[in-house]
Amino acid sequence: MSENVQAAQSSKSGAANEVVEIIKTVVYALLIALFLRVIFFQPFTIPSASMEPNLYEGDYIIVSKFSYGWSHHSIPFSPPIFKGRIFDHPAHRGDIVVFKLPRDNHTDYVKRVIGLPGDRIQMKQGLLYLNGVQVPRVFLGVSKEDSGYGFVRDVYKYRETIDGKSFTTNDFGTNEELDNTDVYVVPEGDYFMMGDNRDNSSDSRVLPSQGGVGYVPAENLVGKAQIILLSWKPGASIFKPWTWVLNARPSRFFQLLQ
Repeated sequence: MSENVQAAQSSKSGAANEVVEIIKTVVYALLIALFLRVIFFQPFTIPSASMEPNLYEGDYIIVSKFSYGWSHHSIPFSPPIFKGRIFDHPAHRGDIVVFKLPRDNHTDYVKRVIGLPGDRIQMKQGLLYLNGVQVPRVFLGVSKEDSGYGFVRDVYKYRETIDGKSFTTNDFGTNEELDNTDVYVVPEGDYFMMGDNRDNSSDSRVLPSQGGVGYVPAENLVGKAQIILLSWKPGASIFKPWTWVLNARPSRFFQLLQ
């Protein structure tokens, strides 16, 4: 009888130890994942068309956290535990950047860096001017795209070049809402961001009080977008496994970003 009790107790003890080991393994894995997420890389899903034709809704991108150093926004939920950036490295014109929206310091946005501190930015008849000089662009052609409002419209594609970095932009014409602006002078410590889908992007051209981005403080930078890891068309759902294949865009998998 005594031996049976001891065996039962030993079995219970072994099961308890196994549960403890499983819990420890899960905790260690979560801590390692959190460390990698904070220090090195973080995934993001593109929620809108503002960066087309380079980023599409449903693209799953990887952002390098170390490209610009770290701020408190590098940590999940952005706890205000310190100011400024650690190992700060400035962003460059042409970088695609994920940042926290300045007006709430919570929402993740992705745009391209157009202006650095002290730069003067202006749009004139759909043309981008940087410090009084038009940014060079080459016409690539016209495509038909769904506006999302029940009609198809012409989209003009251009190849722009800033500081030796070239990328494609979408344009609806020369007299859209943000095609003619005042001159923006980027304050010290801030950046000027624009979407590549120029006439379908609420960015630094729009004041925060009007629902836009405004100037973006360096502290709000989360990281530099480096690669499209995976991509799905709208309608894909984790709860509908067949859409993982049917809605996949394999041509966009593992695509490096410019």
